[in-house]
Amino acid sequence: MNSTLEINVLVCPGRSGGSGTGFGNFEEIGPLDGDLQPRDTTWVQSASVLFVDNPVGTGFSYTNRPDAFATNVSTVASDMLVLLRSFFSSRDDFQTIPFYIFSESYGGKMAAAISLELTKAIAKGSIKCNFAGVALGDSWISPLDSVLTWGPYLYTTSLLDDPGLAEVNGVAQQVKAAVEQGQFLKATELWSQAENAVERNTNNVNFYNILTQDPDEKVSRFPFTALQWRRHLARLHKQPLSELMNGPIRKRLNVIPENVTWGGQSNEVFSNMAGDFMRPVVDIVDQLLSAGVNVTVYNGQLDLIVDTMGQELWVKRLQWEGLPYFNKLLWTPLYDPASPGLTGAFYKTYKNFSFYWILRAGHMVLSSPPIITPVMCERVLYRPIGTLGYINMCEYLHQRLLLNQAHFLQFGIKASRKKKTTSNRKATEK
Repeated sequence: MNSTLEINVLVCPGRSGGSGTGFGNFEEIGPLDGDLQPRDTTWVQSASVLFVDNPVGTGFSYTNRPDAFATNVSTVASDMLVLLRSFFSSRDDFQTIPFYIFSESYGGKMAAAISLELTKAIAKGSIKCNFAGVALGDSWISPLDSVLTWGPYLYTTSLLDDPGLAEVNGVAQQVKAAVEQGQFLKATELWSQAENAVERNTNNVNFYNILTQDPDEKVSRFPFTALQWRRHLARLHKQPLSELMNGPIRKRLNVIPENVTWGGQSNEVFSNMAGDFMRPVVDIVDQLLSAGVNVTVYNGQLDLIVDTMGQELWVKRLQWEGLPYFNKLLWTPLYDPASPGLTGAFYKTYKNFSFYWILRAGHMVLSSPPIITPVMCERVLYRPIGTLGYINMCEYLHQRLLLNQAHFLQFGIKASRKKKTTSNRKATEK
């Protein structure tokens, strides 16, 4: 990892059980793709990137005890703080470099909690870190708002008819009732039934991109945990990636215990988090904004699982004092660098809060085709200050990218809790 680069980024990929060292690295933004070929555009050209396998049990990280899996985002955040304290104390050259957290999907829910704990730890002086902000991409911040808007979103995009809309909305109302009664495990099970209703009535629309379809595998016949694996986790553990991680990468690392396989405990990770899955964390985002943390929300236009309509709903309920001023702003277009004049995104920014509407992108914005995504990321990481115009900022970035060398670090969770706890949890550092 190269501290001469001016930015340090922690990446939290989607879904509890989704691996940062695997999916985030080789499928999204790392220096090499899944074929171990250099990626044309990689974040490590302009930043040091920390890929982490979390929660414990994700990727190469593992535990030998069933009761050692995290069951809520508070535990996930506490575990991550153990790692970050170790990292920043052992690499004091990174303590003054701006540190950002980028996230997607359920990773955004975890990132919000991690950001709040990190902010508190910095204030107490227990960790030295120049925390500069968090980016929440298509993030599971308010699960209920997402589920309640599935029907209207699909209906307005001609993917549901009237009977289909009625069925999807009906199950969504059951989810709402469970959440309001504090029955979050039941709400998670009903959320899965809402997905069944969507698939039945849309001929298997892809939850991650509404312009595509998932294969008709009749997945609704599977038990709950297996069903969620096939719908959401399997795409993060496709056979080529699994073979890469359990083959050449495992051999190269030469530290993985023989009884541990990459992704081997991802099912357990999700099932242990099921009771916390539908719990909102809007209050955490509010606390971050009040603490002055830079918060960026970005969302793909074609995403269903965390649709933009749902994101806008919870944003409008924020208690942040700047919200009335943010709401009055007119959004600004960002143009696609590859197609002059073609709008690639819209954005609004007021003080320490920004929202980006990414056009023609699905759920995994960071790995989606739109070229506008790197432009958005550059704006987040190198926000123009004072009179420095955005055009000049892009020119500056271009020069930096020509000069910087690519460096990256793969980091699996090494210490999920302090040794004084009774857990014998084990994990792997790369």
